[in-house]
Amino acid sequence: MATSATTGALNPLLGKLSQLLGEEYKKLTGVRKQAAFLKDELSAMKALLDKMELMDKLDPSAKDWRDHIREMSYDMENCIDDFIHDIQGDHAKKGFVRKMAQRLRRLGKRHQIANRIEELKILAVEANARRERYRIDECINSSHATVVVDPRIPALYKEAASLVGIDGPKEELVSMLMDSTKKLKVVSIVGFGGLGKTTLARQVYDEVGGQFTCTAFFSVSQRPDVKSLLSGLQLKLGMGDFSHDYEMQDIIDRLREHLKQKRYLLIVDDLWDQSAWNTIRCAFADNANGSRVMVTTRLDDVAATACLSDRACIYSMKPLKEQDSRRLFFSRVFGPGKFCPPKFKQISAQILKKCGGLPLAIITIASLLASREARPLSEWESIMNSLGAKSATKPTLEEMRGILDLSYMHLPVYLRPCFLYLGMYPEDREIERADLVRQWIAEGFVCNSHGADLDDVAKSYFNELVNRSMIQPGRTSYGEVLSCRVHDMMLDLILCKSTEDNFISVAYNYEDVARLHRSEYKVRRLSLQSGVAGATSETPATSMSQIR
Repeated sequence: MATSATTGALNPLLGKLSQLLGEEYKKLTGVRKQAAFLKDELSAMKALLDKMELMDKLDPSAKDWRDHIREMSYDMENCIDDFIHDIQGDHAKKGFVRKMAQRLRRLGKRHQIANRIEELKILAVEANARRERYRIDECINSSHATVVVDPRIPALYKEAASLVGIDGPKEELVSMLMDSTKKLKVVSIVGFGGLGKTTLARQVYDEVGGQFTCTAFFSVSQRPDVKSLLSGLQLKLGMGDFSHDYEMQDIIDRLREHLKQKRYLLIVDDLWDQSAWNTIRCAFADNANGSRVMVTTRLDDVAATACLSDRACIYSMKPLKEQDSRRLFFSRVFGPGKFCPPKFKQISAQILKKCGGLPLAIITIASLLASREARPLSEWESIMNSLGAKSATKPTLEEMRGILDLSYMHLPVYLRPCFLYLGMYPEDREIERADLVRQWIAEGFVCNSHGADLDDVAKSYFNELVNRSMIQPGRTSYGEVLSCRVHDMMLDLILCKSTEDNFISVAYNYEDVARLHRSEYKVRRLSLQSGVAGATSETPATSMSQIR
């Protein structure tokens, strides 16, 4: 996808310009005139940017113009925010002398803002002139709008209840776990992303968890803070959280003491690193009570290390069989228990062949096809052709990203900034719908269509992302999804797109913060993760002056 976040930057700005044209500011004729001019100019630019949203590749001059518009819109929004804040401050109740003194101080500030708005007006005129000079419209019209990818294996989380063909693997893993061995046993599930490792581990956990006196299921992820991870494990085990009073070794000792007399089952999900495992493993007491640990990972060497190189304790995930692939695909596209119409059978077989029996690849494409009712056969053929010429045999990272890119490309323009905003949250985090709704509205991503309540519209956006399998449903109540999670591969895509479009910047350590200070573009949204919350406490550099 050539672009995604630029129209997401323009929408809030256009909304604030419309606000300046409202009755509340009717006495500010000079500002209203400039706001009306900017709104007209930017609306014309947005029409072209919306068209660019659908392009797979952009001419370099078109991409450069797009990036310039995005950064300019951020500057404009900051200026208007300052102006509105200044105007609203006048309404506070103060004494006459104090109010007059404050208004005199603000007079100079408003003069500065007025000058800045005039500068931005000039920038908008120059941007349109540049558009004509470099013939940006011609670049767009001559670009290829067809998305050509060669995806074989994406991974998108799917609920266990909808994942067919899982009974055999589940029974095999239950057999591996529940043998007569009394000493602590570690079993690994290994396989490429999207094969359903977490789903399978969860089903096994639900099946046998009741036979243990102590159970917990926790995710590690790619950049774990092991001390926080073990502190979280204490909470899951009902021990309370005393991590602020203890060093790492103290937490490990407390966990070992808690577990040593218990028969426990622990699921260590999404393990990436042998060194992280070596530390986590120290907390698991070998009490000869028949305790079990199950690890999921994409890496063979990590799986072998966890099982002490005992290959009999490693389960390799396998693709779905052809029959199960068809059941899963048709169930998602046409509905549970419904059959595929004859005219779609051949094209369905071709699509499934390219998915290579991977459940989440199948779910992603099926959700794309199911997102609109009664898609014509020509659209199926177009999507099938977008998947590339080869059938899937062994997945690669690029091929995995292909289907995710395809699903992202088919998102409506209004959903893209909402989807990218999920990159503000850490990996494996359960995200509350209520929080997202408030944040999307505050950012100006939600359109007030025909006077509808913004809260209801934002919830509709959330539901649409769930329906398209771009996010996985989390907690539900009376059939309503109240939280969600983002599959780690989908999160990789989000962060990649966000970096390309300067939509979100993520810092995992102090080095990342220093790099962002040197960034070519100003940082707009900053997510601080893994203990760098104090990294921006100093006076921000120029690149940090627009952080929201």
